[in-house]
Amino acid sequence: MIKNFIKTAFRTLLKNKGFTAINVLGLALGLATCMLIVFYVLDELSYDKFNVNADRIYRVNNDIKFGGITNSYAVSPAPMATALLAELPEIENTVRFRDQGSFQVKKGNQNIREMRRIYADASVFSVFTLPMIAGDPKTALKDPRTVVITENTAKKYFNTTNAVGKTLTVNDSILYKVTGIIHDMPKQAHFNYDFFVSMESLADSKNVSWVSNNYVTYVLLKKGVSPQAVEAKFPGLIKNHVGSQLEAIIHLSYDAFQKTGNYFRLNLTPVTDIHLHSNRVAELGANSDVKYVYMFSAVAIFILLIACVNFMNLSTARSSNRAREVGVRKVLGSPRKFLVAQFLSESVMVTFVATAIAVFGAWALLPLFNQISGKELAFTTQTFVWLTPTLILLVIVIGCLAGSYPALFLSAFRPIDVLKGKLSSGFKGGWLRSFLVVFQFAISIFLIIGTLVIYNQLKYIQNRDLGFKRDQILVIHNVYTIGSQTKVFKEDIKKFPEVANLTLTGFLPNEGYNNNTTFFQDHSMDSKKALTTAVWAVDENYIPTLGMKVIAGRNFSKQMSTDTSAVIINESAARRLGFTDPLNKQLYYPTDNMAKNIKPVHIIGVIKDFNFKSLRENISPMVLSYGDDWGALGIKVKAVNIPSLVAKIKDRWKALAPNQQFDYSFMDDDFDADYRAEQRVGTIFITFTSLAIVIACLGLFGLAAYAAEQRTKEIGIRKVLGARVSTIVRMLSVDFLKLVLISILVAGPFGWFWAHSWLNSFAYRENVQWWVFAVAGFGAIAIAFITISFQSIKAALSNPVNSLKSE
Repeated sequence: MIKNFIKTAFRTLLKNKGFTAINVLGLALGLATCMLIVFYVLDELSYDKFNVNADRIYRVNNDIKFGGITNSYAVSPAPMATALLAELPEIENTVRFRDQGSFQVKKGNQNIREMRRIYADASVFSVFTLPMIAGDPKTALKDPRTVVITENTAKKYFNTTNAVGKTLTVNDSILYKVTGIIHDMPKQAHFNYDFFVSMESLADSKNVSWVSNNYVTYVLLKKGVSPQAVEAKFPGLIKNHVGSQLEAIIHLSYDAFQKTGNYFRLNLTPVTDIHLHSNRVAELGANSDVKYVYMFSAVAIFILLIACVNFMNLSTARSSNRAREVGVRKVLGSPRKFLVAQFLSESVMVTFVATAIAVFGAWALLPLFNQISGKELAFTTQTFVWLTPTLILLVIVIGCLAGSYPALFLSAFRPIDVLKGKLSSGFKGGWLRSFLVVFQFAISIFLIIGTLVIYNQLKYIQNRDLGFKRDQILVIHNVYTIGSQTKVFKEDIKKFPEVANLTLTGFLPNEGYNNNTTFFQDHSMDSKKALTTAVWAVDENYIPTLGMKVIAGRNFSKQMSTDTSAVIINESAARRLGFTDPLNKQLYYPTDNMAKNIKPVHIIGVIKDFNFKSLRENISPMVLSYGDDWGALGIKVKAVNIPSLVAKIKDRWKALAPNQQFDYSFMDDDFDADYRAEQRVGTIFITFTSLAIVIACLGLFGLAAYAAEQRTKEIGIRKVLGARVSTIVRMLSVDFLKLVLISILVAGPFGWFWAHSWLNSFAYRENVQWWVFAVAGFGAIAIAFITISFQSIKAALSNPVNSLKSE
């Protein structure tokens, strides 16, 4: 019997090749897209779960409110890890990290700039699961000048993983002994480093200040301990250790400090939540956002629903043509359960074929998807372990769901009614199909609105006046590596005719350079008037090179010897200080973490606010001080042959420092990289929205063909009576276009709500524009009309003789 069902189903599907192809293609596209998104979501959710003790590892966060500014840090004080372990019995172990940026590692005669270097306590291998190939994890980082490297790094510098005991030359002169080799870190980790340098090598790691935050601290809780129990003890810990040091700096007791509305607060974040739920200052890596997981999950569900709705719609539409077949089968004695089984077997067969094509399609498209999403996803044996049963379940569920309506509805009719043709009129209304068309087009329009909103915000980010000019700024990184030749290098480059201006500084208004914060007070030393601010050391060329505007006072000058104790503030700092005229006013700030020395500075200028942080954050106070910082060289270039200029600069670099790596970028590229996540979201949204529209149009195409087929004789009679082609096209199209209009009304409010919710994550954003909804609506109508008109025009142009000759 089963063999007969399959054979009959196969014949029926071949008989209706067009509808079968549309069904298979639409469902395959939906399933393939859904699979790709599921791979992405599962990868995002798997971060840091490779750690054996992942459920007991937490990062200690630091929230500070002072001087009118609230900051949420992923870093904490240097002595905190020791205090936590000594004073809180709930904690089994701790480990600190400190990222101090890149360093130079010698290979042969060349120095290679390595970005992935981190200082770590010896306990790192007891807290995190980083299996060692060689070396003792308990002692590997106990001594100064020791380093543990990854497998690929060992091969890179020593051509073998048998490198324990060998040495690396760092920054031309410092020797580090390799004491361990670990496997390359998993991609699904919120930090990823190739060099783990012993914390004992860093003198600052012994710092006793509790008001300086530079160390990322993790704790391993004992089994059975809740994080809430540990967090409950943090206020007492902070008061005991921070109180006395804070009073020495701001001359205010800790209780009085809190009464003014300020605070120091510690809290814990599970290590498995960091990648998707943390966006704090000084993260160890660029994290994602859980909202994108929700968004893509919703898109996957929407596309799968559109594909399934298509399948159901076309199945129910075509089932009316099977009514006479059902009647004959019933007259010949076929029981209802066999009829139900016949319809379901056809539906499951189509679903199975579509699923097989979808798996192959997802595999073929995976490299392209990886390129768009920035992932390294792959089909592995482990993938098929969960994918195979999931797909089998999907085949059964979707197949039975799509086939259930025609199977149960048609098989319930009396044979006499079916054979007399009394059912045909019942299929012209098709309220279920109308609902499903509205449903799938509402989803498509919602996705179009989302895509336009994301595109509009990205365009706004790219074109917004940031308060500085980032175009044609060439940045030479790590100029400090050429030592005493740095200023010579700067003066040589300045002489190039292609160079308009240049500045030597480690502080540039793009992410990664703005990590120096302190506080200032006026002469009253009143903590209520304190100013917490970023402080950047710049030279006299900084402001003109970046095209910033001085709105009061003047710029720094070499001719003014007093400028070494001068500062320039931004508008936000001026507002916070409350000065009517801030020029020549004095501020005071501690020159060390223990506030043993207080240094006065005077304000010589005010610059217009500029976005030195992400556009997700409001502009905060900023202070520019006059001084040397050799982190980078920012060069304003003229509109000339830039590749030729870069080559000339590189030649001059190599002449001064032949063994040092030359590394450069353009500021506008660095700025765009800060919003790469949003750009990827936009690209993925556009891609998946396009697929959703294609799938919806496939269904609409099939339904239009069905409608034209059902009204063939009516069209023939109308043409004989003189109806024009345009009249027939309008007649066949208007019902579908009404459904699309209803879809627009349904999707609009949901799209507006989502757009506002997403844009609220940006401090600076474009408002939701009316034209977004207009474009989405008219676009949907145009796409639907083009899809329908193909079948409508074809039917309208047909010869009425062919449809009426049998009458």
